[in-house]
Formats: sequence, C-alpha cells, structure tokens
Amino acid sequence: MEFKNKNVLITGGSRGIGRATAIAFAKKGANVAINYRSDDLAAKETLSLLKGRNHTLYKGDISEKHVSAELINDFIKKYNTLDILVNNAGIAIQHEIDKVDFNDWTDAWLKTINVNLLAVANICYWASKQMIKNEGGRIINVSSRGAFRGEPNMPAYGSSKAGLNSLSQSLAKSLAKHKIGVGVVAPGFTNTDMAVSTLTSKEKESLLDESPFKRMAEPDEVAHAILFLASEKSLYSSGTIIDVNGASYLRT
Repeated sequence: MEFKNKNVLITGGSRGIGRATAIAFAKKGANVAINYRSDDLAAKETLSLLKGRNHTLYKGDISEKHVSAELINDFIKKYNTLDILVNNAGIAIQHEIDKVDFNDWTDAWLKTINVNLLAVANICYWASKQMIKNEGGRIINVSSRGAFRGEPNMPAYGSSKAGLNSLSQSLAKSLAKHKIGVGVVAPGFTNTDMAVSTLTSKEKESLLDESPFKRMAEPDEVAHAILFLASEKSLYSSGTIIDVNGASYLRT
C-alpha cells in the first residue's frame, strides 16, 4: 500500500492509535495532518516522528460544533484536497448505572455522544463536501468491540460506537456514487497510554485473558487495518467493519 502525496487528516492523532496511524501513513509517502485537543507536547512529539516534511498540527476541540468546519477549511487551505479522513478521536467515561447519581449519568452520556458520534458526523459532513468535489476519497472511523459486546461500566461509550458503526454504513451507501469509501476499524483492548493507565493490574489481567493470544493489540496493528481501508484497492470494501480484537469477541 502506497500513499505518496495523498493528503490525510487524522483526528485524535497525537497519541496511541492515532499516532501509530500517522507514522504509518507518513512512511508510505502521505502528507499527514494531525488534529488534537490539548496535549501540545504529545502532538509535537508525534510530528517529530513522521517521515517527510509536509505534515501539520491542528489544535482544536472537535466536540465544539464550529471546529469541524474550521478544521476542514484550514486543511484545504494548506493541502488543496482531502484524500483520506481518519476519525480516531474519542473519549470513554466510566458511569455504572448502579453507582453514579443522575447528574453524573446524564453528563457522561452528553459528553460521550458529543465527541464519539456527533463530532464525527459533523467532520464527515464537511470532509465529504471536499471529497465530492475531488470525485473520490476515503473515510475511516475508529469504533470498538464494545459496540457489539456491550460496555457495562461505560454504556454511553458502547452506544456511541454502535451509533458510529451505523453512521459509517449509512454514509457508505450514500457516498458510493461519489466514489467515496467509508469503513470502520473496531479494536479491542489496545496498548495505549489512555487504556492502560485507567486499569488496575487485576482488570488488565482479566482483559488479557479474553484473547487467546493472551496479549493486547499494539497500535500499529490497528493502524494496519486503517491503511487497508484507505488504500486504492479497498473501495469495494466500503461499509466494512474490521475487527482487530485478537479473537476476544467474535461476531456472527
């Protein structure tokens, strides 16, 4: 898979899966723009790891409605076209129904849906307008196995990812006539700072036991699936959801 001179925008690109994806695209010759919310140090570190020179950082909170349009406009001003969009930004808030009060419950739902679903829908809207002009493109959304198996400690997270899957497949149908492919990668437990730092040793051990490989995914393994869906030969795979969960959850 080669992406020479392809223009790629990755949200949540400063760490974890986003960072691994940015590095992978840059190695393949792409021009990579990274959107991040607040961690300047991590974003600059990621930028320093990218092969090539035509890469950019865009700081902004995509959960704010106006930011999605501004982000795409700023990207187009620099790169002229948008070839590939990777929606990786997301949040996960613990809010077990039998342990939180109603205010915390509703707050978790609003914040999670706003970032994980509405923000993605808004960015897809503006990105698709540019891709239609360019007569083609790819949109890859990062979901989760939690969309299928349920997330009892974070029900809003699982629900938002299930909604993201449905959004992606709806867009795959509506944008096919414009030669725009829309796909989803659904990781399981992945070795990122955010995922590992929130777990106790017992919780981590339990999650590792869920996979017959007895390990978590590495971010570059998830990035590999993202690059496949972004590749030239993947258009007829539009609407696909690729599981990267080490056989820890199998859909039928």
